[in-house]
Amino acid sequence: MNFIAQFLQRAILQGTPLLFGATGEIITEKSGNLNLGIPGIMYVGAISGVIGGFFYQASVKTVNPFLAIMIPLLSCLLGSLLVSLIYCFLTITLHANQNVTGLALTTFGVGFGNFFGGSLIKITKSEVPFVALTKIAKYYHASLPFVKKMPQGIRWIGTLFFSYGFLVYLAIILAIVATVLLKKSRIGLHLRAVGENPATADAAGINVTAYKYFATSIGGMVAGLGGLYFIMDYSGGIWSNNGFGDRGWLAIAIVIFAIWRPNLAIFASYLFGGLYILFNYINAKMQLIPIMQMIPYVVTILALILTSIRKKRENQPPASLGQSYFREER
Repeated sequence: MNFIAQFLQRAILQGTPLLFGATGEIITEKSGNLNLGIPGIMYVGAISGVIGGFFYQASVKTVNPFLAIMIPLLSCLLGSLLVSLIYCFLTITLHANQNVTGLALTTFGVGFGNFFGGSLIKITKSEVPFVALTKIAKYYHASLPFVKKMPQGIRWIGTLFFSYGFLVYLAIILAIVATVLLKKSRIGLHLRAVGENPATADAAGINVTAYKYFATSIGGMVAGLGGLYFIMDYSGGIWSNNGFGDRGWLAIAIVIFAIWRPNLAIFASYLFGGLYILFNYINAKMQLIPIMQMIPYVVTILALILTSIRKKRENQPPASLGQSYFREER
């Protein structure tokens, strides 16, 4: 039981940044915007949090727990918002191609993160190629105190459900809130109308531009939290250039696997997290590890084929996804 609990715990830890990214992208895509810049936004969110945390940690002798959490968190949200607004301006206001813009932002985000990450490493004059924010990260990684005091026989329950930092629970809460708002609220109804047919929504008096800006900005900030989680919690406050891997792309793949539903993205993210680390538990040969890490993408392709064959409208992406809206053509 303890072995299974430990595997599931690691799957949840691995899947949390994917859940942030997938939830943010689902919110964005519900407005009709296809933001392939999510990997770059997650990267910018991570380095923005690192920059804020670095200068705070370097400026004080004793770290305040509240500020240790809030400064990197707000820095992450601000950095993610600014990059999302760049995407909004280019694709919504200037009607630039969404695919090209998203890919350009991903390249920009990775370069931005590596440049400033490398600069911080030089500032610290460190002999190792990374920045360590361990004083701040311990507050992100702190779990509920009673977990270690639980009896040995049921400690697996604490390991599986109560041994995470607050960002893990925040990711689940945001996915559930997004599900409720998209399905039950007037804002969600308007947003889905914009994603399905912006001309009809515009004719009904819905401000298409405002909803697209709003959804894309909120989605970008949620995705940016995935980058912050990966550095501050999963990696223990250690930033190293190019250390984020392909998690941003996995988050986009989860959107398809979860058929554009944030609640299903919770399950899909943890499933992908488990598949991503599966090779650690089956003693796979080194040559097979890259193949095993392809499994989440293969599963996504199969899910895409199945949903396409069934042709249920509720399982399809928004009808205007990836298309620019020209109001004068209405």
